[in-house]
Amino acid sequence: MLKLKIPTYNTILQPLGKRKFWTSFLNIPGSEKWDLTSNELPRKQRRFESNNNGGKGGSAAKPAEVSVGSGNSATYVEDMYNAWKRDPSSVHASWNAFFVSGAYECVPPEHTSQRNLVPLSHLCGHNPRSEIIEGHLNTQSVIRSYQTRGFLTADLDPLGITQSKKITTPCDGKYMDCSFKLPATTYIGGKEQELTLRFEAFLARKWAAEKRFGLEGCDVMIPCLKEIIDVSSNLGVESFVIGLAHRGRLNTLANVCRKPLDQILAQFHSLDAQDLGSGDVKYHLGTFTERLNRVTNKNVRLCLVANPSHLESVNPVAQGKARSEQFYRGDLEGRKAMCILIHGDASFSGQGIVYESMHLSDLPSYTVHGIVHIVINNQIGFTTDPRFSRSSPNCTDVARVVNAPIFHVNADDPEASVHLSKICAEWRAAWRQDVVLDLVGYRRNGHNEADEPMFTQPLMYTKIRAHKPVFDLYCEKLLDEKVITKELLKQSIDEYDAILEQGFEDAKKITTIKYSDWLDSPWTGFFQSRDNSKVPCTGVDEKILCHIGYKFSSPPPPEQNFILHKGIERILAARKQLVDDRTADWALGEALAMGSLLREGVHVRLSGEDVERGTFSHRHHVLHHQTLDKVTYCAMKCLYPDQAIYSVCNSSLSEMGILGFEHGYSMTNPNALVIWESQIGDFYNIAQSIVDAFISSGEMKWVRQSGLVIMMPHGLEGQGPQHSSGRVEHFLQMSDDDPDTLPEVDCDDDNVPLNQLRIIN
Repeated sequence: MLKLKIPTYNTILQPLGKRKFWTSFLNIPGSEKWDLTSNELPRKQRRFESNNNGGKGGSAAKPAEVSVGSGNSATYVEDMYNAWKRDPSSVHASWNAFFVSGAYECVPPEHTSQRNLVPLSHLCGHNPRSEIIEGHLNTQSVIRSYQTRGFLTADLDPLGITQSKKITTPCDGKYMDCSFKLPATTYIGGKEQELTLRFEAFLARKWAAEKRFGLEGCDVMIPCLKEIIDVSSNLGVESFVIGLAHRGRLNTLANVCRKPLDQILAQFHSLDAQDLGSGDVKYHLGTFTERLNRVTNKNVRLCLVANPSHLESVNPVAQGKARSEQFYRGDLEGRKAMCILIHGDASFSGQGIVYESMHLSDLPSYTVHGIVHIVINNQIGFTTDPRFSRSSPNCTDVARVVNAPIFHVNADDPEASVHLSKICAEWRAAWRQDVVLDLVGYRRNGHNEADEPMFTQPLMYTKIRAHKPVFDLYCEKLLDEKVITKELLKQSIDEYDAILEQGFEDAKKITTIKYSDWLDSPWTGFFQSRDNSKVPCTGVDEKILCHIGYKFSSPPPPEQNFILHKGIERILAARKQLVDDRTADWALGEALAMGSLLREGVHVRLSGEDVERGTFSHRHHVLHHQTLDKVTYCAMKCLYPDQAIYSVCNSSLSEMGILGFEHGYSMTNPNALVIWESQIGDFYNIAQSIVDAFISSGEMKWVRQSGLVIMMPHGLEGQGPQHSSGRVEHFLQMSDDDPDTLPEVDCDDDNVPLNQLRIIN
């Protein structure tokens, strides 16, 4: 493991608003200097208020006799502007310069802007010169241009295939020769950073043609991920939920999660398993670990969520698990648990689930208070070039829908990449919002190690094969700068290779594997052996059910002065009658079941489209005040003073994203009732990949269990050909571990239905 000194720089521009933005600016020596920290620089549009008579009574001075510094009434300034438009010579020379510079815009109506009570002369200290105003505005334009479009001219492509066009404007020559004095910056010195860039080379040496979906070409993702975890841990985060596709998963397991190397390398050997299940390919496996972070000297929990081949489908699952981690920790602001998602460039722009899960970022019942997104940008999707796989300029443009800051960086520059990782972690900690890091690299091999990429990308892979790996490039740079010596470099490489070789030898001694070693969400203590003679009582006393029923059918307390809809009053009265008659309908039966669990301290979460009211207007768990906006009442939250938390969540109009989210939410704690309800029965088929790849097969592949309940109202009672495909047979077929074996059935037996039920159960 090579430990190197990496200098990091953090240039902070204090904001004009309430936020601060990390950015870089020009600092080119020249003849002219504009001082951006001076109070001499008025804003482009400013309102003025009279400090004498407010414009009431008296007569205004003649335009030609009053300079710009003495004008202090908004109405007066507007009069000057109108006079200047009619005849520029009719106003004072300073007013003429002021208006010519474009520093003034027409005053908006009074109701659209607050007045600034500070006279212009007080702000400036003296009459501002037109060249100062013009220079200030041009300087701000240059700075903003670098913020918004500077990356277009950055050297992002390590292969040099994509050439950015030079941005030219008439003022280039003038302002490129100027030096601008900026607000004070903060310099953060170098710190030790471990770069584990040799793991993929070791695997390639041992298993040259084995599928492993290596990171070569974007190796810097590992130190970036480590930096995000280290910085976030230092800022108070204790639990990390990581969603990642197949590329780079083995490297992440080894160098980030610190999974024992012998267990990872044993997956390359075809070994029998000790426990039940089918297992999964090694680059889909997840893990859960608790370890000491040696950088921060704090304990951290890392969960790398197991992932199927369906790209990006793990995103909402990881988000849901992170949300549940925050819930059970009482972490209302996401300061103790966070989510990190790692994407591919083609899938990030192409998969619709990315858009669905992105839009959960700020929803009250689904936010995880900021996600750090890392894009492994190989500039290719399997065999498809970017020009055929997306319409947007960048693969990360989908993140613009939530206004997430996006950082693009050349993956052949480890220092810049790690520095931006630090910025991303700090941004997420400061603002609790999503942030995206786009690592622009390449893919040294084909889609996998056995694939031949020259069939479809001959020019690109000719360049790749002539291009040195980032580890070699960075070592050469450090040697040239005399940061390290050849002896230290060789010693570090030998030490790290020795660790890998030892793991390789230890893996040879393993004769069987355990699927349970790769469980990403262990339920501690849940599967302990129990005395079969002690069957827990699951019944509920009638008095308890009546209490829940009457509470559920009662209007809000009178002291709340809650005005109900007349239709709701009739529904509540009908429910009360059902309780009196000791019977129940759909909605009351739900409430009795949920309420009894809440009384016993079991958290209940009901999620889906329109679940608060219910698609068929049957549930009405959330009542709305008829004259006051956003005033609601939920009886299920008021059944008992010490009950568990009940969450009923109207979701976004998304099936795949929300079902994946609730599946992830259910993975954390088995002692909870987590329900996803489709708006109507067959709408679950839009989320089919979550059902097939996670729920039906998750236990067989990953020894992962889930307590998720899926409700499909009116599954086979649709409208002709519509809404009639919510068939339970599909779920049963997907859960059949041996589809080629059919149970023997005697059709002449009168007990066929009973036997079928027994077999299914």
